[in-house]
Amino acid sequence: MRDVRNYVDGKWRHIDSAHTLDVWDPSTGNVIARVPISDEYQVGEAVGAAAGSASEWRRTPASERVQYLFRLKRLLEDQIEDLARCITIEHGKVLGESRGEVRRAIDNVDMACGTPVHLQGVFAEDISAGIDEAMIRQPIGICVGIVPFNFPLMIPCWFLPYAIACGNPFILKASERTPMTAELLFELLDSLGLPPGVVSLVHGDASTAESLIDHPDVRAVSFVGSTPAARAVYARAASGGKRAQAQGGAKNSLVILADAKLEAAASFAAESAFGNAGQRCLAGGSAVVVDAVADDFVEAVAHHARTRVIGSGLTPGVDLGPMISASSRQRVEALVEAGVSEGAQLVVDGRQPTEEGFFLGATVLDSVKPAGIVGTTELFGPVIGISRVADLGGAIEVVNASSYGNMACLFTSDGRSARQFRYEAQVGNVGINIGVAQPMASFPFSGWGDSFFGDLHAHGPHAVEFFTQTKVVVERWP
Repeated sequence: MRDVRNYVDGKWRHIDSAHTLDVWDPSTGNVIARVPISDEYQVGEAVGAAAGSASEWRRTPASERVQYLFRLKRLLEDQIEDLARCITIEHGKVLGESRGEVRRAIDNVDMACGTPVHLQGVFAEDISAGIDEAMIRQPIGICVGIVPFNFPLMIPCWFLPYAIACGNPFILKASERTPMTAELLFELLDSLGLPPGVVSLVHGDASTAESLIDHPDVRAVSFVGSTPAARAVYARAASGGKRAQAQGGAKNSLVILADAKLEAAASFAAESAFGNAGQRCLAGGSAVVVDAVADDFVEAVAHHARTRVIGSGLTPGVDLGPMISASSRQRVEALVEAGVSEGAQLVVDGRQPTEEGFFLGATVLDSVKPAGIVGTTELFGPVIGISRVADLGGAIEVVNASSYGNMACLFTSDGRSARQFRYEAQVGNVGINIGVAQPMASFPFSGWGDSFFGDLHAHGPHAVEFFTQTKVVVERWP
């Protein structure tokens, strides 16, 4: 049992708060840490420290700013096992998945190291007689990141490295469910010798996040969470005249055609739906299968569900860890029951009452109604709901009927079908014979619809655009 700390103005701070939240080890159900709720005073201290560093940091050449990131990348690579173990302990995902998350975080730091190239402006000579015009990029100001529990290292690295490489101070509000990974990340940042105030870590709950968003000196907000929360964050930030990118929930469909490599498609679908215990915004929680191969697909996915080994993510051989909390497990169990009451067939029932931990086994529902509760709700658990359609056109209708627009994937051996799907699917991330269409760090994470609120997405070239503002200079020298 320990109390996690804030990191403000280059120093670790123990917050003496009357209000704390418990951090659970989801594999045992034991409390392992406490999170203080930072109030407006603590938020003000962090923003004040960021403001104090802004001028010096902006004037630091970009080529010097990214040297800190080069060193951070090496530290992350040296600490992969410690970071992965910390993620597994407080989140529950299996160690291999945690290692993959660390690698994704490193990829984003690596991408941010190239920021000096992307900061280059545009120049046009003689736009009129004797007049030249240029567009330059400058830092936007103090930036805030509010991140979820499911990827406690990767998602902060969608924002923090790019923000500081562009010359902005950055304040991270970590998830209160997985705060220890953020603390470990900031121990590495602390060792870099960054100027005090350039990076800060503030712990708390929704009230802490609201205080950060509302602070008049904060200029940009990056958020990942549920759709209702993303919508509220975007509206709150926009009403204060701030730039915002708010990624929400998802309901991702995996479409399987008759000419797909069926066993491979079933394997990819199982990993997409059950990996990370289904707790990711790119989980393939819905499979839309053409009638001709639906029975065979259901049988193949059910086999993967039944043979998945459940247990602590630290135990070798385990490939399905617990959910984040008892309430999350109960919510998903209730949604499964609601699907059955609507007529879905429970092929594999993963609901297994246990005395310890927050475990839910891989679950398969067949004959799910696309417009029903399972077909439209982001379950955020290790459940796959299977719907049946006549053909590709019917499958695309199911995909496009969703209010979400994060990801959809197609499994086929036909290039014409793949092109039609890519062209017509109303989602921001498309996979072809891929179970999780996760963009690499060099591309933006392009959610659509109720999966994203804003204009510029996380990482890739959008990151530099989001964390800078453009200035146009028109010059004449008589």
